Amino acid sequence: MASPHGGLHTLTKCVFICVTLSGLSAKSYRKPNIVFILTDDLDLSNGGLTPLSKTKKLIGDAGISFTNAFVASPLCCPSRASILTGKYPHNHHVINNTLEGNCSSSAWQKTEESLTFPALLKSYAGYQTFFAGKYLNQYGHAKAGGVEHVPPGWSFWVGLEKNSKYYNYTLSVNGKAQTHGSDYNKDYLTDVLANKSLDFLEYKSNFYPFFMMVSVPAPHSPWTAAPQYQNTFNTTKAPRAPNFNIHGKDKHWLIRQAKNPMSNSSIKFLDDAFRKRWTTLLSVDDLVEKIVKQLEVRGELDNTYVFFTSDNGYHTGQFSLPLDKRQLYDFDIRVPLMVRGPQIKPNQTSQMLVANVDIGPTMLDIAGYNISKTQMDGMSFLPIMEGLMNSSSWRTDILVEYEGEGSNVSDPACPLLGPGVSECFPDCVCEDSYNNTYACVRTLAPSANLQYCEFDDNEVFVEVYNMTADPFQLTNVAKSIEQEVLEKMNRRLMILQSCSGQSCRSPGVYDPRYKFDPRQMFINHSRQHRRLRQK
Repeated sequence: MASPHGGLHTLTKCVFICVTLSGLSAKSYRKPNIVFILTDDLDLSNGGLTPLSKTKKLIGDAGISFTNAFVASPLCCPSRASILTGKYPHNHHVINNTLEGNCSSSAWQKTEESLTFPALLKSYAGYQTFFAGKYLNQYGHAKAGGVEHVPPGWSFWVGLEKNSKYYNYTLSVNGKAQTHGSDYNKDYLTDVLANKSLDFLEYKSNFYPFFMMVSVPAPHSPWTAAPQYQNTFNTTKAPRAPNFNIHGKDKHWLIRQAKNPMSNSSIKFLDDAFRKRWTTLLSVDDLVEKIVKQLEVRGELDNTYVFFTSDNGYHTGQFSLPLDKRQLYDFDIRVPLMVRGPQIKPNQTSQMLVANVDIGPTMLDIAGYNISKTQMDGMSFLPIMEGLMNSSSWRTDILVEYEGEGSNVSDPACPLLGPGVSECFPDCVCEDSYNNTYACVRTLAPSANLQYCEFDDNEVFVEVYNMTADPFQLTNVAKSIEQEVLEKMNRRLMILQSCSGQSCRSPGVYDPRYKFDPRQMFINHSRQHRRLRQK
């Protein structure tokens, strides 16, 4: 299928050269193929999958859906870095979406980029690799090589310059700039990515396995839907769950400062954003259908794993925060994750605790690469998908980390808040700040479903939630929970914040193998000020 969007001859030539030079035996084709579809800001908690009916049918119903999939950080660039490297943010050192925060910086390129799982798939597992879409938020920055820089590990590269857009953007096609305007028939990014993907599937080599990563812009702002879908959800509103438009009176100061009740204009704004987000997803649904159908037509679907997930969640009105994704709560850190593929029985749902640091290890495991050779923090969940592992032998907790951002000067519209805040909406509701810096242990075991978080601020503020009794996280139980639980969770947080590789997979508090030694509570930990119980 020839694409109207260009790059076809380059693709054919590139794949031919890459395959010819690989020097691999023809038997490599027996390895499974892998397709990875990554959305941008797609939530699970607030109905983000509702518009994706074809995706749910073609991937979720045909395989396994994880209901407890989380991200290591609720922000695009740190989360994407965790996906690519299989590492927690404290190990890959991408802390925010800026070049200064190591997002696609020259330092990232020199230290982590050559160790990503796609690079390993290509170099050591013999895969043809294809990328199309948003990579890291600062990709293409002039100070980091511009669009001429093609990350190692990709046989064919179609990288979006900077952040998500739908029109008027630049792509790096194997290091050469390709500009796009505002003509839907030629330029709508989700459709362009679909066509580029179909081109790859048609013109790749059939003698070697392939890995294809398609990173779509939706449902990230500016929420521009395809023309045929713009009016699809005109009567839809953001869900009015128990935590919608509620004052978070026992939470971190940034949550407490949100105006409650929200103004009518703020509610109208977030409802409108919610509708637009859903409309952008309809084109993603089409993209998934096209890719799966193409695999089926080519006779490759039965030997292909297809993953679908997001880089972080999203909120619209929870705890009176208009919209964003930088908070510790489940609506920002829990994401959809569906996988179909060989040895995965259809119509499965798993409640096992998985994280985006596990995606790289899982894909390397599928390819037959020895994960112990890497420094990845995550674990392969391939045994879960194949029904070879139960909850008694799986992990009971994961780490979530976030480093807040704020402006050095006061927001002119909100001078009383002073400097140090950012992402401010009308009514002086700010979604981020310098001291919105936290780390959490998210625990899921037969006997406990908890979240324990500490802020790195002057208060060393603590938030703890019993997710079984309080799934909407309405009540912070840090003041009332048993002291022993606080001490154990504090100790576990310290371990995870300093972990690397295998040590990140050590037994959690609710794992029967866990041994608690209070004498080690404050040894070799970076934070100077810490307290277990709020006063």
